[in-house]
Amino acid sequence: MVLAIDIGNTNIVIGGFEQSEILFVERISTNQNSTVLEFVVSIKTILELYHIPQTSIEGSILSSVVPSINYVMCTAIQKLADCSVIIVGPEVKTDLQIAIDNPAQLGSDRVADAVAALEEEYQPPIVIIDMGTATTLSVIDENKRHIGGMIVPGVNISLQALTDCTAQLPKISLTPPKNCIGKNTVECMKSGIFYGAAGCIDGLLDRIDKTFPDTPTYVATGGLAEFIIPHCRHQIQVDELLLLKGLRSIYWKNMS
Repeated sequence: MVLAIDIGNTNIVIGGFEQSEILFVERISTNQNSTVLEFVVSIKTILELYHIPQTSIEGSILSSVVPSINYVMCTAIQKLADCSVIIVGPEVKTDLQIAIDNPAQLGSDRVADAVAALEEEYQPPIVIIDMGTATTLSVIDENKRHIGGMIVPGVNISLQALTDCTAQLPKISLTPPKNCIGKNTVECMKSGIFYGAAGCIDGLLDRIDKTFPDTPTYVATGGLAEFIIPHCRHQIQVDELLLLKGLRSIYWKNMS
């Protein structure tokens, strides 16, 4: 089994795959103060939950947008299993054509998303919407090149700013609104956050759509995609495992 880990600003996604089969996917909170032992315990607990012995780990791949955690996580993996860790970066083989000003600046999570979208045979041009701490849109043109994208505040960031910067708005849970037009403060906030996020995505896709002669394929992923995308007007496919599929593909590219 190969251990695949994506370190995001809010959550760390931990998955395992055997050849083409994905065995499990779980999330833990990102904590930059976590120790090697804490990561070892978290990963070991997940493996035990799925009845997977740690001795079955034969390799690992890591993508990260929080570099300060990388060393601690790599050390934790190596304590669990005697295997090397591939860290997705400019020196790693991906076969992805990146046509932006500085290809090395493209986040490893966006690289993995793009690799998976192309290998899953989504029809280019493709727009990938990754809804995490930030919402990122990555654009792949008809020639299968990553040509850039957009970054906007994520849903939770917007909600936190709304409550932190106002005196009378309460902290609320991120659950879908009952109605479009809220009848009380909490429902108004939920409606604004959900439909505001959906409207933002629709508006950005409208603008991207005008740059191509044919309508792109829209694919969404990330922890919040399943909640927000159903409120969008565009036809957007949700692929919750897109990033993990990309890590799986990149791992095998570098092991062949």
